[in-house]
Amino acid sequence: MDKERVVIKLSGSLFNFDTTVERIREYVDLIIEVNGIYQPIIVTGGGRIARYYINICRDLGLDEAGLDMTGIMVSHLNAKLLMSGLGELCYPCPPKNLEEISLALQSNKIIITGGLYPGQSTNATSALIAERANAIKFFNATDVEGIFDSDPNKNPLAKMYSSIHVRECIDMLKNEKSMAGTYDLMDLISLKVIERSKLKAVVLKSSPDNIRKCVIENIKLGTEIII
Repeated sequence: MDKERVVIKLSGSLFNFDTTVERIREYVDLIIEVNGIYQPIIVTGGGRIARYYINICRDLGLDEAGLDMTGIMVSHLNAKLLMSGLGELCYPCPPKNLEEISLALQSNKIIITGGLYPGQSTNATSALIAERANAIKFFNATDVEGIFDSDPNKNPLAKMYSSIHVRECIDMLKNEKSMAGTYDLMDLISLKVIERSKLKAVVLKSSPDNIRKCVIENIKLGTEIII
Protein backbone atom coordinates (compact mmCIF):
# COMPACT_ATOMS: atom_id res chain seq x y z
CA MET A 1 0.00 0.00 0.00
CA ASP A 2 1.34 3.42 -0.97
CA LYS A 3 2.28 5.72 1.89
CA GLU A 4 0.91 9.22 2.34
CA ARG A 5 3.30 11.91 1.16
CA VAL A 6 4.84 14.94 2.82
CA VAL A 7 6.97 17.69 1.31
CA ILE A 8 9.78 19.14 3.41
CA LYS A 9 11.61 22.22 2.16
CA LEU A 10 15.06 22.50 3.76
CA SER A 11 16.45 26.01 3.99
CA GLY A 12 19.54 26.69 1.95
CA SER A 13 21.18 27.81 5.20
CA LEU A 14 21.82 24.12 5.93
CA PHE A 15 24.17 23.97 2.93
CA ASN A 16 27.11 26.33 3.44
CA PHE A 17 30.87 26.36 3.08
CA ASP A 18 31.18 25.12 6.67
CA THR A 19 28.61 22.31 6.37
CA THR A 20 29.95 19.10 7.90
CA VAL A 21 29.40 15.44 7.12
CA GLU A 22 27.97 15.01 10.62
CA ARG A 23 25.38 17.73 10.01
CA ILE A 24 24.25 16.17 6.74
CA ARG A 25 24.04 12.76 8.42
CA GLU A 26 21.68 14.19 11.06
CA TYR A 27 19.27 15.16 8.28
CA VAL A 28 19.79 11.87 6.43
CA ASP A 29 18.84 9.97 9.60
CA LEU A 30 15.79 12.20 10.02
CA ILE A 31 14.66 11.59 6.43
CA ILE A 32 15.00 7.84 6.95
CA GLU A 33 12.78 8.13 10.05
CA VAL A 34 10.17 10.09 8.10
CA ASN A 35 10.32 7.47 5.35
CA GLY A 36 9.19 4.88 7.87
CA ILE A 37 5.81 6.64 8.01
CA TYR A 38 5.44 8.76 4.86
CA GLN A 39 6.93 9.02 1.40
CA PRO A 40 9.03 12.18 1.84
CA ILE A 41 9.78 14.63 -0.95
CA ILE A 42 12.66 16.86 0.13
CA VAL A 43 13.38 20.17 -1.60
CA THR A 44 16.76 21.77 -0.94
CA GLY A 45 17.47 25.47 -1.18
CA GLY A 46 20.60 26.98 -2.66
CA GLY A 47 21.87 28.94 0.33
CA ARG A 48 24.98 31.07 0.55
CA ILE A 49 26.85 28.90 -1.93
CA ALA A 50 24.22 29.64 -4.58
CA ARG A 51 24.37 33.36 -3.80
CA TYR A 52 28.17 33.25 -4.01
CA TYR A 53 28.09 31.79 -7.52
CA ILE A 54 25.21 34.02 -8.60
CA ASN A 55 27.09 37.16 -7.54
CA ILE A 56 30.21 36.13 -9.44
CA CYS A 57 28.20 35.21 -12.54
CA ARG A 58 26.32 38.52 -12.36
CA ASP A 59 29.59 40.47 -12.21
CA LEU A 60 30.76 38.50 -15.23
CA GLY A 61 27.65 39.58 -17.16
CA LEU A 62 25.33 36.57 -17.02
CA ASP A 63 21.65 37.46 -17.57
CA GLU A 64 18.97 36.99 -14.92
CA ALA A 65 17.60 33.76 -16.41
CA GLY A 66 21.10 32.33 -16.40
CA LEU A 67 21.56 33.43 -12.80
CA ASP A 68 18.35 31.62 -11.86
CA MET A 69 19.63 28.46 -13.52
CA THR A 70 22.91 28.80 -11.62
CA GLY A 71 20.98 28.86 -8.35
CA ILE A 72 18.96 25.83 -9.42
CA MET A 73 22.12 23.88 -10.27
CA VAL A 74 23.59 24.62 -6.84
CA SER A 75 20.35 23.53 -5.13
CA HIS A 76 20.63 20.22 -7.00
CA LEU A 77 24.20 19.81 -5.77
CA ASN A 78 22.85 20.30 -2.26
CA ALA A 79 20.27 17.61 -3.00
CA LYS A 80 23.13 15.30 -3.99
CA LEU A 81 24.64 15.65 -0.51
CA LEU A 82 21.52 14.15 1.05
CA MET A 83 21.18 11.55 -1.70
CA SER A 84 24.75 10.39 -1.07
CA GLY A 85 23.79 9.40 2.46
CA LEU A 86 20.50 7.78 1.50
CA GLY A 87 21.79 5.41 -1.16
CA GLU A 88 19.18 3.07 -2.64
CA LEU A 89 16.44 4.43 -0.36
CA CYS A 90 16.07 7.45 -2.62
CA TYR A 91 15.19 8.00 -6.26
CA PRO A 92 18.49 7.94 -8.17
CA CYS A 93 18.47 11.48 -9.58
CA PRO A 94 16.89 14.82 -8.61
CA PRO A 95 13.77 15.42 -10.73
CA LYS A 96 14.11 18.57 -12.85
CA ASN A 97 10.44 19.35 -13.54
CA LEU A 98 6.96 18.37 -12.37
CA GLU A 99 6.69 15.62 -14.99
CA GLU A 100 9.82 13.98 -13.60
CA ILE A 101 8.38 14.41 -10.09
CA SER A 102 5.31 12.44 -11.21
CA LEU A 103 7.50 9.62 -12.53
CA ALA A 104 9.64 9.59 -9.39
CA LEU A 105 6.57 9.33 -7.17
CA GLN A 106 5.72 5.99 -8.75
CA SER A 107 8.94 4.52 -7.34
CA ASN A 108 7.62 4.98 -3.77
CA LYS A 109 11.17 5.97 -2.83
CA ILE A 110 12.42 9.08 -1.05
CA ILE A 111 12.63 11.94 -3.54
CA ILE A 112 15.26 14.67 -3.18
CA THR A 113 15.33 17.65 -5.51
CA GLY A 114 16.13 21.35 -5.63
CA GLY A 115 14.73 24.21 -7.65
CA LEU A 116 12.86 23.43 -10.86
CA TYR A 117 12.05 26.59 -12.78
CA PRO A 118 13.84 29.94 -13.34
CA GLY A 119 12.22 32.90 -11.63
CA GLN A 120 10.64 30.73 -8.97
CA SER A 121 11.67 30.32 -5.33
CA THR A 122 12.19 26.86 -3.88
CA ASN A 123 9.23 27.64 -1.61
CA ALA A 124 6.99 28.02 -4.65
CA THR A 125 8.57 24.91 -6.14
CA SER A 126 7.85 22.98 -2.93
CA ALA A 127 4.21 24.06 -2.91
CA LEU A 128 3.78 23.01 -6.55
CA ILE A 129 5.42 19.66 -5.84
CA ALA A 130 3.12 19.15 -2.84
CA GLU A 131 0.15 19.92 -5.06
CA ARG A 132 1.31 17.50 -7.77
CA ALA A 133 2.10 14.78 -5.21
CA ASN A 134 -1.22 15.25 -3.38
CA ALA A 135 0.85 15.59 -0.21
CA ILE A 136 -0.97 15.71 3.11
CA LYS A 137 1.25 18.55 4.35
CA PHE A 138 4.03 20.94 3.32
CA PHE A 139 6.67 21.68 5.98
CA ASN A 140 8.76 24.76 5.23
CA ALA A 141 11.82 24.34 7.45
CA THR A 142 13.65 27.64 7.40
CA ASP A 143 16.11 29.65 9.51
CA VAL A 144 13.50 31.42 11.67
CA GLU A 145 10.98 30.06 14.16
CA GLY A 146 7.89 30.90 12.10
CA ILE A 147 6.01 33.89 10.67
CA PHE A 148 6.18 37.07 12.76
CA ASP A 149 4.17 40.30 12.73
CA SER A 150 7.44 42.20 12.16
CA ASP A 151 11.11 41.41 11.67
CA PRO A 152 12.29 39.77 14.93
CA ASN A 153 15.89 40.63 14.05
CA LYS A 154 14.98 44.31 14.20
CA ASN A 155 12.09 44.30 16.66
CA PRO A 156 12.69 42.44 19.95
CA LEU A 157 8.96 42.71 20.67
CA ALA A 158 7.93 40.99 17.43
CA LYS A 159 5.29 38.34 17.99
CA MET A 160 5.16 35.03 16.17
CA TYR A 161 1.86 33.79 14.81
CA SER A 162 0.95 30.30 15.99
CA SER A 163 -1.39 30.27 12.99
CA ILE A 164 -2.27 32.71 10.24
CA HIS A 165 -4.80 32.56 7.41
CA VAL A 166 -3.30 32.22 3.94
CA ARG A 167 -5.33 35.23 2.76
CA GLU A 168 -3.76 37.39 5.48
CA CYS A 169 -0.31 36.28 4.34
CA ILE A 170 -1.17 37.16 0.75
CA ASP A 171 -2.50 40.57 1.78
CA MET A 172 0.67 41.26 3.79
CA LEU A 173 2.78 40.55 0.74
CA LYS A 174 0.59 42.54 -1.64
CA ASN A 175 0.58 45.52 0.71
CA GLU A 176 4.33 45.18 1.23
CA LYS A 177 3.89 45.08 4.97
CA SER A 178 6.68 43.71 7.08
CA MET A 179 6.69 39.95 7.42
CA ALA A 180 9.99 38.64 8.71
CA GLY A 181 12.07 37.09 5.94
CA THR A 182 9.09 37.10 3.61
CA TYR A 183 10.89 35.68 0.59
CA ASP A 184 12.58 33.00 2.69
CA LEU A 185 9.33 31.94 4.33
CA MET A 186 6.64 32.10 1.68
CA ASP A 187 6.27 34.13 -1.48
CA LEU A 188 3.12 35.01 -3.40
CA ILE A 189 3.25 32.02 -5.75
CA SER A 190 3.65 29.52 -2.93
CA LEU A 191 0.80 31.09 -0.96
CA LYS A 192 -1.54 31.07 -3.97
CA VAL A 193 -0.74 27.40 -4.61
CA ILE A 194 -1.43 26.64 -0.94
CA GLU A 195 -4.73 28.50 -1.20
CA ARG A 196 -5.97 26.94 -4.43
CA SER A 197 -4.99 23.39 -3.49
CA LYS A 198 -6.13 23.75 0.15
CA LEU A 199 -2.69 22.49 1.14
CA LYS A 200 -1.86 22.21 4.83
CA ALA A 201 1.39 24.08 5.46
CA VAL A 202 3.66 24.86 8.41
CA VAL A 203 6.63 27.23 8.68
CA LEU A 204 9.12 26.12 11.34
CA LYS A 205 12.74 26.45 12.41
CA SER A 206 14.93 24.00 10.53
CA SER A 207 16.59 21.49 12.83
CA PRO A 208 16.38 17.71 12.82
CA ASP A 209 14.73 17.75 16.24
CA ASN A 210 12.11 20.34 15.26
CA ILE A 211 11.26 18.56 12.03
CA ARG A 212 11.06 15.21 13.82
CA LYS A 213 8.65 16.62 16.40
CA CYS A 214 6.48 18.34 13.81
CA VAL A 215 6.40 15.68 11.08
CA ILE A 216 6.64 12.41 12.99
CA GLU A 217 5.29 13.24 16.46
CA ASN A 218 2.70 15.73 15.20
CA ILE A 219 3.72 18.31 17.81
CA LYS A 220 2.62 21.84 16.97
CA LEU A 221 5.63 24.07 16.25
CA GLY A 222 6.16 27.21 14.22
CA THR A 223 3.31 28.84 12.31
CA GLU A 224 0.46 26.92 10.72
CA ILE A 225 -0.97 28.49 7.56
CA ILE A 226 -4.74 28.14 7.69
CA ILE A 227 -6.84 27.76 4.55
